[in-house]
Amino acid sequence: MLVSVCIPTYQGAAYLGQAIDSVLAQTLQDFELLVVDNHSTDGTEALVARYTDSRIRFLRNERNLGAEANWNRCLEQARGTYIKLLPHDDMLAPDCLRRQVEALEQDRDGRLALAFCARTVVNAAGRPLMRRGYRRSGDGAIAGDVLRRQCLRRGTNLLGEPGAVLFRRALAQRVGGFDGEIGYVIDLDYWFRLLQHGDAWYSAEALASFRVTSGSWSAQVGRSQGEAFRRFLKKTGARGVDLLAGSVMGRVNGLVRMAFYRFGGRA
Repeated sequence: MLVSVCIPTYQGAAYLGQAIDSVLAQTLQDFELLVVDNHSTDGTEALVARYTDSRIRFLRNERNLGAEANWNRCLEQARGTYIKLLPHDDMLAPDCLRRQVEALEQDRDGRLALAFCARTVVNAAGRPLMRRGYRRSGDGAIAGDVLRRQCLRRGTNLLGEPGAVLFRRALAQRVGGFDGEIGYVIDLDYWFRLLQHGDAWYSAEALASFRVTSGSWSAQVGRSQGEAFRRFLKKTGARGVDLLAGSVMGRVNGLVRMAFYRFGGRA
């Protein structure tokens, strides 16, 4: 099996079907789709049961484990050569898996730790709001240390949300599970740990969509974004310009983010 697409979900029935449909519509068809339900009460299990595709596996936790443990259960249960986590309210463009897998498959020397892409930000109704991506005009490799430093100085996650990133299961087994101590940067913290082992490949084409809604988990953990990013800077050992610029930009980005979630996330 080539890819494990893992959807960690909790109370996500309103959007989960769109996420599943986007995976089933992939041009690369060698994948499993693992839905790990964190003890939802909104009909999630019944929704998934309507799908008859044999590549779909559904697991339901006997109790709510919290986001960190649920994401790590996805890693533990994944069986593919590559792993992608897809939040239940996000979506993939049809060519996402093929493009990212090809980039990592062509990496014969194992220099790449992950592949990531530009994203389309959509509102609750799925209407495109904007495009977000790394500041380069085309596809290609980016040095891991350069990418980490840019994230620190700009006070934000330049790689994007989990749906934008694909990584090798073998490397995930080396670096271990997600660390949710600083909830807002649980994904960025993991990207940093992966990038300690190699570089990144970037697609300038928006191959994933990230949904913003005022009630999403991303909005909830992002309310203290400035403070969370300062804690992350200290965790990484950032000093000097990295620490100063990251602290300022983290606070600014937090204010902008909350305003965007408040107004842009409306249907």
